Amino acid sequence: MVEAAITASDSLWQTIRSEAQRAAAADPVFGKAVASSILAHDDFVAALADLIGQRLGGGATERARFTSFSRDAFRGEPDLIEAAGQDLQAIARRDPAIADLLPPLLHYKGYVALQAWRVSNWLWRRDHRDAALLFQNEASNRLQVSIHPAAHIGSSVYLDHATGIVIGANVVIGDDVTILQNVSIGRRDELPARSPRIGSNVFIGSGATILGDISIGDFAKIGADTVVTSDVPAGCTAVGNPARLTNCPEPVAVA
Repeated sequence: MVEAAITASDSLWQTIRSEAQRAAAADPVFGKAVASSILAHDDFVAALADLIGQRLGGGATERARFTSFSRDAFRGEPDLIEAAGQDLQAIARRDPAIADLLPPLLHYKGYVALQAWRVSNWLWRRDHRDAALLFQNEASNRLQVSIHPAAHIGSSVYLDHATGIVIGANVVIGDDVTILQNVSIGRRDELPARSPRIGSNVFIGSGATILGDISIGDFAKIGADTVVTSDVPAGCTAVGNPARLTNCPEPVAVA
């Protein structure tokens, strides 16, 4: 498993470096930024850790601290860097505005926020709670994305535009999920307080709110500004406030 993750990240890194070399050759001015962000590093871990440090740290000391934590996380758990690579490739597949890996790596704040969360979750699982919450706080302040370190998020996840995304503690999100801006996913004011469970291949439109002890099934779609407080079966589309179900692959019984 570890060797496979390292091999995949090496292959991805060579693709990113090739794109960076072409960009630097095509534009000498932009090339300086590319060289410092990508070509100055030996591998994907070093480049991504440095990018997280740049985006979250306000000064040299803070940047160094965030970079160090990130590098330790990615090298300590290679599956994290494998997931980071899958997240990056998912953007290239789903975003019609781009076809390469370099632009989202350098410029998509949702991507950086998600990788910062992966580091914070690594810290949280090792009981470094203060450091984990520091990552969440700075990602919220600087990137306008707040993901609690105790959330559970799969791979190939795309936070599109990303501004205003809030994901609470113990939320579960599967693989291949796309989440647009201003989405809130978290607990309701009820006891016991439990968080939503989002399946795989789910699309969540801008401004949607998903709350409480509910499940969103695989391949479901949540429309823009929809408020969801009850289960959405697999393959269904939920729209409106309160949410109503449509386009379900099978008839759904109404309670």
